[in-house]
Amino acid sequence: MAATYDELVDFLANLGTERVAHTEGTFLDHLIGVYRDMEKWGEGEALCRAGMFHSIYGTEKFQRFSLPVSRREEIRRLIGERAERLAYLNCAMDRATLDREVERGTPPFVILDRLTQKDIQLTNEDFDDLCRVHLCDWLEQVPRCRQWNYRRTAYRQMAARLGGAAQQAYDAVFAAAPAA
Repeated sequence: MAATYDELVDFLANLGTERVAHTEGTFLDHLIGVYRDMEKWGEGEALCRAGMFHSIYGTEKFQRFSLPVSRREEIRRLIGERAERLAYLNCAMDRATLDREVERGTPPFVILDRLTQKDIQLTNEDFDDLCRVHLCDWLEQVPRCRQWNYRRTAYRQMAARLGGAAQQAYDAVFAAAPAA
């Protein structure tokens, strides 16, 4: 049985995430923020958990904290198989390959695992859910880090692809961006 929300927060806190700086706050604050934003988007528990653990193994951009991938089974037991898979994909993906696939917009969707240097083919559902987690992560932090133009086209395309709450969140966050 997967852990409760409080157990997830305690697990992350015990790893020291509240002592890791992240976008004018702590890494733990950011992880909780992504979970809460996924809830606001109306996503299910698996996606919220994937959001909370979206960078548990480090990402291409964020390397100030990471668990070794040898702990994947432990994380899988903690958050569930689907959530861990999406979190791993978000951590391991080469972002340029995600951006290319978002721009192309049609299956088959293939991204490069930057850790193994192997291609990963994604189902439509996994691709869209990875886009949801990845977009939500960025939207939660961009108002604080103010890197408004970092991969902006790709994020705009993800929001348009997903529509609904994702598009509304993108529009609300980027309404605060300075004029180009």
